[in-house]
Amino acid sequence: MRVEQQGNRLIILSGMNQVWIDPWGKDSLRVRMTCDAEMDAHDWALTEPVAETEPVITVREVDTTDPWYRGPEYAHYHRVEKEYTLTNGRLSVRVNPEGWLSFYNQKGDLLTEEYWRNRNRINRYSTSLRIPARELKPVPGTSDYALTARFEAFEGEKIFGMGQYQDPQLNKKGAILELCHRNSQASVPFFLSSRGYGFLWNNPAIGTCTFGANRTEWTARSTKKMDYFITCGDTPAEIEYNYTAAVGRAPMMPEFGLGYWQCKLRYRTQEELLSVARKHKALGLPLDAIVVDFFHWTRQGDFKFEPLDWPDPDAMVRELKQMGVETVVSVWPTVDERSENYGEMADRGYLIRTDRGSEISTWMGDVTIFDATHPGARRFVWEKCRENYYRKGIRCFWLDEAEPEYNSYEFDNYRYWIGPALQTSNLYPLYYVKGFYDGLKAEGEKEILSLTRCAWVGSQKYAALVWSGDVYSSFRTMREQLQAGLSMSMAGIPWWTADIGGFMGGDGSDPAFRELLVRWFAWCCFCPVFRMHGERSPWYEREQEYRNGVRQLTSGQDNEVWSFGEENTPILTKYLFIREKIRPYVRQLMADAHTSGAPVMRPLFYDFPEDSEAWNVEDSYMFGPELLVSPVMEAGARQRRLYLPAGAGWKNAFTGETFDGGRWITVPAPLDVIPVMIRVREDPAQTLSILP
Repeated sequence: MRVEQQGNRLIILSGMNQVWIDPWGKDSLRVRMTCDAEMDAHDWALTEPVAETEPVITVREVDTTDPWYRGPEYAHYHRVEKEYTLTNGRLSVRVNPEGWLSFYNQKGDLLTEEYWRNRNRINRYSTSLRIPARELKPVPGTSDYALTARFEAFEGEKIFGMGQYQDPQLNKKGAILELCHRNSQASVPFFLSSRGYGFLWNNPAIGTCTFGANRTEWTARSTKKMDYFITCGDTPAEIEYNYTAAVGRAPMMPEFGLGYWQCKLRYRTQEELLSVARKHKALGLPLDAIVVDFFHWTRQGDFKFEPLDWPDPDAMVRELKQMGVETVVSVWPTVDERSENYGEMADRGYLIRTDRGSEISTWMGDVTIFDATHPGARRFVWEKCRENYYRKGIRCFWLDEAEPEYNSYEFDNYRYWIGPALQTSNLYPLYYVKGFYDGLKAEGEKEILSLTRCAWVGSQKYAALVWSGDVYSSFRTMREQLQAGLSMSMAGIPWWTADIGGFMGGDGSDPAFRELLVRWFAWCCFCPVFRMHGERSPWYEREQEYRNGVRQLTSGQDNEVWSFGEENTPILTKYLFIREKIRPYVRQLMADAHTSGAPVMRPLFYDFPEDSEAWNVEDSYMFGPELLVSPVMEAGARQRRLYLPAGAGWKNAFTGETFDGGRWITVPAPLDVIPVMIRVREDPAQTLSILP
């Protein structure tokens, strides 16, 4: 093994194996490894220009003599080898004489280090196991590799981020996470550690991450290289700042995104949708966006309105704009074999391919999926949507099925323009939203937002508003969505929302579901985007209707704020106006996310890192720096125990009662109240108020 310096880069050479260590912006490093003659050139998520830095590279001699031969009589056995250190701002990496890496902050504290178990002279973990820290093993019959990278586990370390997974744990320590997308699962492989560093697995390949008690292990089933980014900071905010500087930040949220969105399984007709918007306005209720959901089209892949149910979309959009309501239209990536666009898309290679057999979904048609990684395919789909939607005044698109959702997740069978799915599949949602972002930018649009069901690292810079997918209607699911939203936020995706009340299984006439919906509605008032949605059982007709061989769907049950009982309508209405009251505050949070990468919703430790108890709280969160939100996530609960971080005074937003921080309290939580605590500022004029 030898180490060479090339400019600001350290290169570790060992046979055909080479490791590159580069400074990559403020207090940050990028580490890559290949077994090929040349390093793979893809930057994947690390596409943003980063700040120029002046790293310092030092070399010191280390006595690596075996302890058995340290006496003067064994002088000819004595060995002195070199240890290299690259320091970039507050982050340093040490390369020991065997080529393994350890990372330190400016105080000399060990942040993390590679896991290796070799029988050698200098390893304090010396054993006979012979487990290397990193391996690229050739995949037989290909020029690709299976990758494993190992890091030490540390007692008491807490791990936050990694995207969206359907489980209750905010702290991912102990978790096994698929590095792949599914409906309601989004792999965004960045985490922030309680030890003071952030780590990005810069690889879109299908794999697994295990945050074990004995070691952390990352795998990729097929790839060309190892590639990761590591950064450090004295606070979580500094770490998020460095990370988002390298991968990109969200643009400024359009104004309509700050308010209330009305949606349900689908509004069947143009008149039905307009009647809901008109009623909102007649009642004086806030409404910023309304959604034309799926199967408003002729066929999947036609990307246009069904004229029988939507006879004059231009007039509909004009009327909604006059009301101050944005029209949002659903787009799916599926293309029916009977679509007017199928033949051309197939001929031009714009559809996802399979290595074995064919991938055909039979849900509501025989469909395949367009290849969003193909630049030509992205342009083709955008041109159809521009002609059939944008020119009618529609500026916001709902990009559904964005994982994409397969009948079977046999990733070794799928192939994209950009490469085999095993190596690139996690990029799909990023390119899907990028196609619409690029199209809208080319039309001169400056306020862009696309609602999408999945994301990867960097999706945020293409104006992706991610929602948590088709989740079940239950309090358990609600609890899981809270950690999903916080985990997405810590992974760098600040625009996030969930279907209020859950998507599947909610019966609007059931008192138990109504309680869930009221609690969920109040919670989402304090989420980045406030959006009603759900299929609302029973949503289908037993007698199936077809037009031109295409099955038609019903409207689904009512899903408006006046649909869940007279006793609940005033409660839901109250939160519509609370959202309007805090709208300037939400606007400022979106501006902060745009300029600094600050999450809009975040765990308590983000604002109070010195409070050790704040790192343990998983059922409350900060909505920006001023509001501590504690959703009620248990049926029948009418009070709530919550923690107030030390270092601030707190006021109950609904009762006005004040408290010192650094303690647990129990507050009343009747059905019409979500416990919200306001941070008390010295200047009373700077203390936020949420009540209209």
